[in-house]
Amino acid sequence: MAVAKNRSIDICVCTFRRPELADTLRSIAAMDKPAGFEVGVVVADNDDQPSAQPLVKALAQELKLQIRYRHAPARNISIARNACLDASVSDLVAFIDDDETASARWLAELVATAEASGATAVLGPVRARYRPDAPGWMREGDFHSTLPVWVRGEIRTGYTCNVLLRTREESLRGRRFSLARGQTGGEDTEFFDNMVRAGGSIAFSPQAFVEEVVPRARAAFDWLRRRRFRFGQTHGHLIGHDASGVRRVAQVGLASAKAAYCFGMAALTA
Repeated sequence: MAVAKNRSIDICVCTFRRPELADTLRSIAAMDKPAGFEVGVVVADNDDQPSAQPLVKALAQELKLQIRYRHAPARNISIARNACLDASVSDLVAFIDDDETASARWLAELVATAEASGATAVLGPVRARYRPDAPGWMREGDFHSTLPVWVRGEIRTGYTCNVLLRTREESLRGRRFSLARGQTGGEDTEFFDNMVRAGGSIAFSPQAFVEEVVPRARAAFDWLRRRRFRFGQTHGHLIGHDASGVRRVAQVGLASAKAAYCFGMAALTA
């Protein structure tokens, strides 16, 4: 009897001048591997020069990881993500950021949810770890952790900081990240929104968590303000892209009502 061949997963990491990449790769090497899968790693370096290559090469030897390095310059995150997708020949592709560390069961939990749900994409949570000098209100509100958003019981869009993709599904076949949004943000939101519009589905795996230390530069109200504003811009673009005139007016009215409520509550809080 022929022995069944293991399936494969590529873990993709896009990087840009981050020494924390070493911790990311170490956590991948230490995690539990999903049974029946061969696991490889693709690192796409978005720097103008291949600055991460020496670190990646040294860690591949030290950790005994199968790492494929790709130089994807231009300081455009979509170029790096697309380079990862182009380099992968596996059944499944996972993305993790270069400043995150994987939990021991991260990939195994993503795979288990994918097989149980049959979803095209599976998201996991990103748990923020705050430094001791981060503001108390920020730690209490936990504004830097990442979770999916449900709309009427469904997840309509996603993120690439913790996700597993079935890239051979019809809704993902040949799909790539927008180069136009690769420097302004929103490219991952648009990617998943288009996937869902094409018939794909998204599931959530609550135990498939990764952790991210919040640097001092991000532990500030101004950084959060700018980030949320970009989220709103992307959300507005996606809503208005194919909306008719009447639906667009309705969405503007709804957004205005939400804004009025939030400003009112902010005033009362102050």
